[in-house]
Amino acid sequence: MYPLIRALLFALAPEPGHVLTLRLLDRASKHRVFTDVLAKSWGRRVPQLPIELMGLRFDNPVGLAAGFDKDACALPALSELGFGAIELGTVTPLPQEGNPKPRIFRIPSHSAIINRLGFNSVGISRFLQNLKRHKSKTILGINIGKNAQTPASRAAEDYCSGLHSVYDVADYVTINISSPNTAGLRELQGIEHLDDLLKTLKRDQTHLADKHGRYVPLAVKIAPDLDATEIAMMAACLIRNAIDCVIATNTTVQRPDLAGALEAKIEGGLSGPPLRSLSTGVIKAFYDIFQGEIPIIGVGGVDSAEAAWEKLEAGAEMVQLYTSLIYQGPAVIEKIVSGLMDRTSAVEAGTLSQTLAKIRSGHLQQPC
Repeated sequence: MYPLIRALLFALAPEPGHVLTLRLLDRASKHRVFTDVLAKSWGRRVPQLPIELMGLRFDNPVGLAAGFDKDACALPALSELGFGAIELGTVTPLPQEGNPKPRIFRIPSHSAIINRLGFNSVGISRFLQNLKRHKSKTILGINIGKNAQTPASRAAEDYCSGLHSVYDVADYVTINISSPNTAGLRELQGIEHLDDLLKTLKRDQTHLADKHGRYVPLAVKIAPDLDATEIAMMAACLIRNAIDCVIATNTTVQRPDLAGALEAKIEGGLSGPPLRSLSTGVIKAFYDIFQGEIPIIGVGGVDSAEAAWEKLEAGAEMVQLYTSLIYQGPAVIEKIVSGLMDRTSAVEAGTLSQTLAKIRSGHLQQPC
């Protein structure tokens, strides 16, 4: 079914194709008969492979990365595809158009995408209106960012505004400080900004937990374009501020493995298989420091069980995907979860988490 859908969507330019996809999923979300078709075609075929992370129980370790549904318009339909979690956004406090079009570019020869969207967002008020029309059966993450016109010196105001707004509807909240498409945003990863930002957010998280009677974890999404010194400084800051999770990584401004691709010169963040090794290396570097103290969600080039396992072995507890959903369709979820289940069963070492812990400690040989 999906090869035909993909052919029709790929006949359109990337952004109009994505807008059409979301409109169709939005309409499907409003009618039970259509969501049942999605569940029967894809979601119900995904096996249970539960994990626990951030105090939350996920049905399986494959989530949808932020960026697919920025405006929370298609949650019921997305919830029927079989994901273990869905992350919506990035959403900003005020509406903004983002960068000029065209701003999404496919690289079919590498199953990759370059985007320079720039946090296009309907704003938090409209986002919540859309979200409150729906209820999710799946763990829900909400990814928040700052408006482009907000200077780094006032970034905490935007992030705290977002955190307060989404706290009562999110299962976890992600702080996006790593998109390469908003000028100055990645400066927030520098220690001079990061420590103050995280202290402020953790303070507000404590107040909100008391107010709402529930603790909503905070994740921080980081860039893949970090050197060893930057990773060490960031890791220390994340530990010091008791961040609940790290999502590694966002898209890259580098162009690994794009030899011969004319699109390599396009500005923006690269996602898909060319990002795979780079993001996995960042995961391993952070895990070597964290040693499990802060869990990691791995993102970047997750298009197969092998790619997902590579990130889990490097130190991630679960993975997210986006670009492979565009190229392979929802069947990629079942393919990855089933492959991870087979690898876990092959070594008879307990749950997925127990298996990974034994492999990382050297007490168990990695399954083939």
